[in-house]
Amino acid sequence: MVLSMTGFGRGEASDDMYKITVEMKSVNHRYLDINIRMPHTFGFYENKMRSDIKARVNRGKVDVFVTFEMQGDQEVEINYNSSIAASYVDGMKRMAEEYGVDFTPDVKSIARFPDVFTMKDANIDEERLTPLVDFALNSAIDMFLASRETEGKKLFDDISDKLTSVSEITDKIDDRYPEILEEYRERISKKAEEILGDRQIDERVLATEMVVYADKLCVDEEMVRLRTHISHMRKTLGESENIGRKLDFLTQELNREANTILSKSTDITIADYGIELKTLIEKIREQIQNIE
Repeated sequence: MVLSMTGFGRGEASDDMYKITVEMKSVNHRYLDINIRMPHTFGFYENKMRSDIKARVNRGKVDVFVTFEMQGDQEVEINYNSSIAASYVDGMKRMAEEYGVDFTPDVKSIARFPDVFTMKDANIDEERLTPLVDFALNSAIDMFLASRETEGKKLFDDISDKLTSVSEITDKIDDRYPEILEEYRERISKKAEEILGDRQIDERVLATEMVVYADKLCVDEEMVRLRTHISHMRKTLGESENIGRKLDFLTQELNREANTILSKSTDITIADYGIELKTLIEKIREQIQNIE
């Protein structure tokens, strides 16, 4: 199954005291990179949250946002952190002096800076919070993985179509080579007739020339490897997990064979096919970068 590294999920849980919301989003990344933003209240839960995500997600840059609301009549304490506020004011003064602008402290603006005012709950019940966070997180992961699967299906279809096009171009290259050899034979024969006039052409010399020319153009090995890599890619697309890196390697191999075919070609038609191959392979590579 193909899973995209792009995904989104959201989960909620609440009781008569607390409401928890967990949101997840991700983009492609070489490894698994989890960034969690949550209130300080949930510090006790962060390690478990990371472990739960790692158990179900293999790759991608994953951003997790946790929000927490008190419900009902709960006692809360608002703390004013004067030293933090003073640091902000001092920093803004120095910045104003550096840029030569006037600065007048604005209490409303300063109050909006992080940690100037903090809310401390007087009665946080970790045992009561834990099952709520568990439920919200797992709901978010479920939606997150479902969205990755949906995007992965689109990637699978697109890559499969492009691999079919690569196979078709490979067949066209195969069909073109006998025509190239025949055209070359005709050119050599015609040139020999112009030089020799009525004298008979030595067929052994002509045959030797054809063998040398055919060997110079021969890309049989490259064609075999192209088809082998295509087959391996199709097989890999049907595997269950962790296929992104393997597909990326196979795409590099496809590109290597296409480059060799282009370098050996002296025929405009084959060169055009080679460019088509490289264009398709590059598009496949771009799509593979989004696969887990």
